[in-house]
Amino acid sequence: MSEHLALQDAHQHCQSLQDALGRFRRHGIGRIADWAAHLAAVLPAGGRLLAAGNGGSAAQAQHLTAELVGRYRQERPAFSAISLHAETSSVTAIGNDYGFDQVYSRQVSAHGRRGDVLVLLSTSGRSANLISAAVTGRAAGLRVWAMTGPGPNPLAEAADDALCIDAPSTATVQEAHLVAVHLLCECFDAASPVAGTVVNRPVAVHRRTS
Repeated sequence: MSEHLALQDAHQHCQSLQDALGRFRRHGIGRIADWAAHLAAVLPAGGRLLAAGNGGSAAQAQHLTAELVGRYRQERPAFSAISLHAETSSVTAIGNDYGFDQVYSRQVSAHGRRGDVLVLLSTSGRSANLISAAVTGRAAGLRVWAMTGPGPNPLAEAADDALCIDAPSTATVQEAHLVAVHLLCECFDAASPVAGTVVNRPVAVHRRTS
């Protein structure tokens, strides 16, 4: 009986994701393509992307920055992208001295420059530290994008633009966010003026020791 219920739950989970992705395909892909086109103008010109989230959304944000600093599919130059939650000493120091609500906004003040992009991920859209970062970012002239769960929500309202995934569970929202992250990278590579640029990799030199 328990095995049957587990299988039923698994099918329901897959159906929920399928439904959420269907809505994303109809209403969200155009937004992601627009974001990618904007990034393709900002990053190759020396701009920076900052990203942050909490919990699983922190992992999604770090996934995004890794794809930009490294590569998604094809060889291209590295671009400046920083996951603010990965700065553990800064996060803990700021949290200790100023409060957890300020762990991202203070880093945005430090690293963000006018014209940079700030991407904030939250399944609830109600995380105070991300909302504070959005307010700080916009005041400093950054373009602020939010990936959230169902809207309206405070983070989506605090950002310049938002992708709100209409799904009932945190897991489904996070899974849809991962698809959005990959599509953002794919569209960025397609729109980037340096797409396909051959990058010279450093050659390891092996020295003989006596």
